[in-house]
Amino acid sequence: MDNEKNTYENPTQATDEELWFAASTADNTTPFDAMAAYERFQQRTGLTKHAQRPYKQWFYYAAAVVALLVIVSVTSYYQGGRQMERSFADIVVEAPLGSKTKMVLPDGTEVWLNAGSRMVYSQGFGMTDRRLEFEGEGFFEVKKNAKLPFAIHTRELDVTVLGTKFNFRNYPEDETAVVDLLEGKVALDNHVQPMETRYLAPAEKMVLNKATGEMEIIAAEVEKAKIWTDDVLLFDEEFLPDIAAQLERYYDVKIILANPALETARFYGRFNRQTHSIYDVLNILSSTGRVSYVVKGDTIILK
Repeated sequence: MDNEKNTYENPTQATDEELWFAASTADNTTPFDAMAAYERFQQRTGLTKHAQRPYKQWFYYAAAVVALLVIVSVTSYYQGGRQMERSFADIVVEAPLGSKTKMVLPDGTEVWLNAGSRMVYSQGFGMTDRRLEFEGEGFFEVKKNAKLPFAIHTRELDVTVLGTKFNFRNYPEDETAVVDLLEGKVALDNHVQPMETRYLAPAEKMVLNKATGEMEIIAAEVEKAKIWTDDVLLFDEEFLPDIAAQLERYYDVKIILANPALETARFYGRFNRQTHSIYDVLNILSSTGRVSYVVKGDTIILK
């Protein structure tokens, strides 16, 4: 009775459950439909609107906030990544005439650049790709990474690898581009003449005619292609114009062929750039009796 008295004296203290009990027992002499009575009770008291809806609204609001935070975070991450990539500067590495350069790229790949060579790669090299632009001659020991192929781009030819050792020569003034493969496998994409991708196996050499786009793959002593990294100059029955072009780069000199007949002359020779000067090489070539030379100012004339 004390509890009942307190309830009537302070009706605002009655809980939702107590109000529902009072409504359901007000008239127990008539047939009673509990579900219908509960629905009427909800309508009269506004229990559904005031007790249930705020919880649902709070849940939906929280879910929406979490979803928005996830979307904003992911979007910011990718936009930030793209913005960072756009802000990367290009790094240019050159080997001056008369010298060679060795370096290690960010991915661990070792590169030797021969005289007069140039390589350009992004500051973000190795993050999303391993692509670089190149001209000249280089020997590459590529660090293997199956997820990021190593790609060299030139105007006439692209070379793509995973992990391998190869020599690539493609000076702008040369008539041919040459790839010698020592280890691994490389893919070759010809930009001069459309064709299917060609592949090179170890101990094979590819020669691309830059004028016609013809690509030839032959077996070769590929180890000879990299001896320049040890300062050795090897001319293996090469045409004199090609030898003259190499001597210009190796010794930073200017050479002119004054006699057209020399353009088809071939020579063999092996020299050490550290111990043989340009004049040592010219004197040995002259000793064959097939060519002579004179020096005028800073120019060497072969005749």
